[in-house]
Amino acid sequence: MTRHPPPDDRCCNLEACQPADADTLLDHAANDLARTLGEVFSVETIREVIDDSYDLLAATARVHTHLPVLATRFAAERLRAIAKNQGAVVSELPEVLFVCVHNAGRSQMAAALLHHHAAGRVTVRSAGSAPADTINPAVVEAMAELGLDLSQEFPKPLTDDAVRAADVVITMGCGDACPVYPGKRYLNWDLADPAGQDVEHVRPIREDIDHRVRGLLAELVPTGA
Repeated sequence: MTRHPPPDDRCCNLEACQPADADTLLDHAANDLARTLGEVFSVETIREVIDDSYDLLAATARVHTHLPVLATRFAAERLRAIAKNQGAVVSELPEVLFVCVHNAGRSQMAAALLHHHAAGRVTVRSAGSAPADTINPAVVEAMAELGLDLSQEFPKPLTDDAVRAADVVITMGCGDACPVYPGKRYLNWDLADPAGQDVEHVRPIREDIDHRVRGLLAELVPTGA
């Protein structure tokens, strides 16, 4: 299926913007990812995952600007999870997956806070059982107060491979949407939902999450490790 952006759309990479056919950009993205993942996956497989990622994100996107870039980032995460699940990549780092409904607030804050505090000692992902089209702006503002930039983040769909690759799966109000696999640790954090709230009401949710994240990190990576 040929993927064409809307007539006036422009697809931007992180450095520059130029009008282009989405399929051409996705071809380039597949070749770029093949430079780092080519020993594990063929370029054809990489392109298939990119195409699927594009379609998953397009299903909820209101604006298709940057969509090929976001699809490439999402695909790279998925391919690394698949590689781990296949045993092609071995990592000693614990991996945590945060899941909420829209991946626009709680799970994004938790992922950013754990990534910040862990400083490379934990692999962190987040996803949504029914992802929104954008991150909650009040959440972006609240995290910016801590110096954590969520402006380049985006809601991502929950995938089976992400769950399988995780050592700890933390759900936040998404019920039974997350598949259960033996040998994994599942936690449910009962948190207030920041959806529709202003930054004043998001701050205490952020602090609650931060407290929980610090406790989790202390369990996963003991002091001195």
